[in-house]
Amino acid sequence: MSQDPPILLVDDSAEDTLLIQRAFQKAGIPNPLHVVHDGDEAIAYLNGQGKYSDRTAYPFPALLLLDLVMPRTDGFEVLRWIRANRELETLRILVLTSSDRIWDVNQAYRLGANSFMVKPIEFQDLVMLSKSLHDYWLNKTKAPNIPAPSPKAPPPSPPPEQPRISGT
Repeated sequence: MSQDPPILLVDDSAEDTLLIQRAFQKAGIPNPLHVVHDGDEAIAYLNGQGKYSDRTAYPFPALLLLDLVMPRTDGFEVLRWIRANRELETLRILVLTSSDRIWDVNQAYRLGANSFMVKPIEFQDLVMLSKSLHDYWLNKTKAPNIPAPSPKAPPPSPPPEQPRISGT
């Protein structure tokens, strides 16, 4: 297992995910890339819920690459959820999306994104972006200490009712 901290990629496009994985390999990025396919899965991963409770298999990420347009829970909702969660509020989040709409850029930064990048069209540009991303965010900058949150357990069941003893 790699000693390098993992990167979590949240992207619903199988094609984009494959291209990003290949770009990371070609760029020689040693960090494992864990992939989830929608916002609900991203929240479960970050919370350590369900299959993601095994932090050996699914370690807490050092960096989150987040697409914005996804079914069910989109990237904006994931950003809101992370920044509202005190345990996760310093997680470094890089939006990596196909959108270049200024509204999306502004909204992502308002919600707490650390960076906004448009997915390159050319594979070689994606490789160069991957190298730059790795060099800057994982080598040149100091990461905050974010202890992985404990898996959230469901609330305890109320105690069974005690039989009532009626007075005489």
